Amino acid sequence: MVIGLILFTALLSWQGFQNPTWRARMLFSPYLTKHNKEWHRFFTHMFVHLDWSHLLFNMLTLYFIGDFFFWQLTSFFGNLGGFYYFSLLYLMGGLFATLYAYYRHQDDPQYRSLGASGAVTAVLFAFIAVNPTQELSLMFIPLPIPAYIFGPLYLLIEYYAFRKGNTGIAHDAHIAGAIVGLLFVLLFIPKYLHFFASLFH
Repeated sequence: MVIGLILFTALLSWQGFQNPTWRARMLFSPYLTKHNKEWHRFFTHMFVHLDWSHLLFNMLTLYFIGDFFFWQLTSFFGNLGGFYYFSLLYLMGGLFATLYAYYRHQDDPQYRSLGASGAVTAVLFAFIAVNPTQELSLMFIPLPIPAYIFGPLYLLIEYYAFRKGNTGIAHDAHIAGAIVGLLFVLLFIPKYLHFFASLFH
């Protein structure tokens, strides 16, 4: 499933690279969503990207983290259940990544955002909640560290960047995606939160 999702996203993103007018109809615009009732933008934005580096970063993260987590979900819920719950997690991550921007920029015709970062971050943090001792690293945290340390560090960096502003990156979408990932585990596979509970005893 994850490979198919990556290929589908790469195909639509490539189409957007070739045809910016088409991409403009897919990206998230709170103004157009509200005033033109283009509700599809809450979801279509996650399947198009700004450029190849933007696409590559998101899809590599999804490949290495998402594929493993998808197979974990199939072991919990079976093949059909794994497909359903992974799809739910991914789509809800993408949806909730837009809500703050919608609230803040719904009357700003200049605001635009696109990319799968919120959805991918939801998968990443669900993975962290289920696999807290797994070592992770990303470009801005190059040394492998346990996931239960990586997660808070990631959120601190994102929150600092969000408060600083003017980065050209939707850090609020990353934070929202992380919250969705953690809530997903809390709601659907709560037994995997025992590790975090044990930290406070």
